[in-house]
Amino acid sequence: MAAPKIPLAPRHPERICWGCSRYCPAEDMVCGNGTIRCPHPIELFGEDWLTAFDDQGKSDDTAPVITDVIAATR
Repeated sequence: MAAPKIPLAPRHPERICWGCSRYCPAEDMVCGNGTIRCPHPIELFGEDWLTAFDDQGKSDDTAPVITDVIAATR
């Protein structure tokens, strides 16, 4: 069974808890996910949230290589 797909740009993301696949209303969370609702990524990162995490075809020369980070911590 495939996981449900998250809407990429919902009209009113503040009305729903996005913490699980139930998508409970913010005022009536029945999933037990917590006391506050989980925000949609568009609320956290802005309308271009999907492209912000798109690494296809891009290279970031300023990012440290993982071996450099490990060596620096020893």
